[in-house]
Amino acid sequence: MPIRIPAALPAYNILNTEGVNVMDEATANRQEVRPLQIGLLNLMPKKEQTETQFARLIGASPIQIELTLIRMTEHASKNVSAQHMESFYQSFQDIKHRKFDGLIITGAPIEHLPFESVTYWDELKEVMDWTQTNVLSTFGVCWGGMAMIYHHSGVPKHILPAKHFGCYRHRNLAPASPYLRGFSDDFTVPVSRWTEVRTQDLPEGLETLMHSDDVGPCLIEDKAHRALYIFNHLEYDSDTLAQEYQRDVDKGEQIDVPLDYFPQDDPSQPPENRWRSHAHLLYGNWINEIYQTTNIDIEKILEGDSK
Repeated sequence: MPIRIPAALPAYNILNTEGVNVMDEATANRQEVRPLQIGLLNLMPKKEQTETQFARLIGASPIQIELTLIRMTEHASKNVSAQHMESFYQSFQDIKHRKFDGLIITGAPIEHLPFESVTYWDELKEVMDWTQTNVLSTFGVCWGGMAMIYHHSGVPKHILPAKHFGCYRHRNLAPASPYLRGFSDDFTVPVSRWTEVRTQDLPEGLETLMHSDDVGPCLIEDKAHRALYIFNHLEYDSDTLAQEYQRDVDKGEQIDVPLDYFPQDDPSQPPENRWRSHAHLLYGNWINEIYQTTNIDIEKILEGDSK
């Protein structure tokens, strides 16, 4: 089954040309199924790119999914048109009466700021508290994951002396986890961040599922809060790190070539994607776990499976 998104959303045509099974609302409404309700709280500046990246991964599932794009209520995005936001996004205040099977909270380019200094921190805390009564499973990505683990468990983020930037080897620490079903023992994950979460700061009850000897914890499960936190970027396109590198070069900033990314470390050569299969596995496994445990009645999602 496909992912259900508006036909006018730029991601619709992009994914359609890639062979991802997408469905417009009129077609979806003719099917007598309850699609999984997945929200994407998109805090990234390149909204359209991020929409496509996550829709591609969750849309590969055989389950029909309805994706709701969510924004912070008062925060104005500077990198996408107001028309795009008005056409495709709903504010958190507008959707907080609803229940969702799953929610993704993306990263944001504000790592240098203390959480409490972020302009929308108060509302984001409201979102994270709301997930405990209205969302079956929440997936925090990069800064979003760090914000969640800080809010729920008091785990701090630490500023790095140099940016972790490139493709790093990671280890599968929990082969029996349903979220890592099909994962190799060792695999590559793109990383792009100035901060880190440290193993020694993790309280009891949080389990590290994926870890890198070079850049630390990558994926953490928080069963008490029905949450996953991933600090790296399996959702990235093949050229996302290249775009970030070129952006900083064009700005005249001192930036190293992403580690183990370009062939022969030559930025003139196109990078090869070595993480795509594991990205699909992780998000497909997440969607499958939601499907196995959710309720056919969306209003009873936290009461267990009634299928």
